[in-house]
Amino acid sequence: MIGLLVFKERLKAFYARYNFYLNPALKFFYALAVFLLLNRQLGFLEKLNGPMFPLILGCLCAFLPLSATSFIAAVYMLAHLSGLSMELAVITGIFVVIAMILYGALQPGDSYLMVLTPVLFFLQIPYVVPLVVGLSCGIFSAIPMCFGIFLYYLLVYAKQNAGVLAGTAATDIAQKYGQVLKSIFSNDRMILMVLAFALTVVVVFLIRNRSMAYAWTVAIAAGMVVELAVIFIGDSKLNVNLSIGSVALGALVSVLLAFVVQFFLFAVDYSRTEFLQYEDDDYYYYVKAVPKIAVSAPDIKVQRINKRNES
Repeated sequence: MIGLLVFKERLKAFYARYNFYLNPALKFFYALAVFLLLNRQLGFLEKLNGPMFPLILGCLCAFLPLSATSFIAAVYMLAHLSGLSMELAVITGIFVVIAMILYGALQPGDSYLMVLTPVLFFLQIPYVVPLVVGLSCGIFSAIPMCFGIFLYYLLVYAKQNAGVLAGTAATDIAQKYGQVLKSIFSNDRMILMVLAFALTVVVVFLIRNRSMAYAWTVAIAAGMVVELAVIFIGDSKLNVNLSIGSVALGALVSVLLAFVVQFFLFAVDYSRTEFLQYEDDDYYYYVKAVPKIAVSAPDIKVQRINKRNES
């Protein structure tokens, strides 16, 4: 445990020293991964396929805030969808505008969740999202997360129905809009995931803000139990045919990642908890103080002794 704490302190010191270079590099690789993933999963617009555009946009996003990266990724996605179906691109564009208005008004700064959530779905570890959001963000952060879930299933729908969407005659535009809307909003699996993830965020957020001992650990455990319970109950009621093995494996990896986040954000020593009392003219204050775990990296000095040969 001491070794991990020393590693954490060294990592924090390294980041504090080189954050001027690390921040652009991390944003570059994040944006590059997003654009390459969109090319791989969509790829409907031939001009955007290939590594050139992802590299150029990744370099641009390296010097922009994450919210700008989310906006550029949304435009990039719409460009791909327009190569398949203009109707689908229009519907997605309206949805993205509504999402930006909502999270901009309620929870500005968390727009990256709209992009990160679909990415983690494609990586088969989506169940970590509500756990981490509940631990490190607020309840309103569930809004961009849920929009990210919607985007993921919209992209899956576009990929699975590319032939149908591209082959529909232009005279059936009204029917095409209706078919797209019905197919997207009648997706029971998407509705189930939105419900499970949103409820998990609320549970984790409420528990981790309690003053009880090991609140974050309890929040992770309770959040995963709630998440799996909603998913499995919904699976049996709605017959969405989820793979039990895939869900279990994804949940296990997600719990481990959530504990990694806890280790870096909330490492405290409950054995040294103190209860303090203060007072002023109007109130008595009872304070519970839990110290953070902090260790100093060992300062190792090596002294070289050169042995001189005597002649």
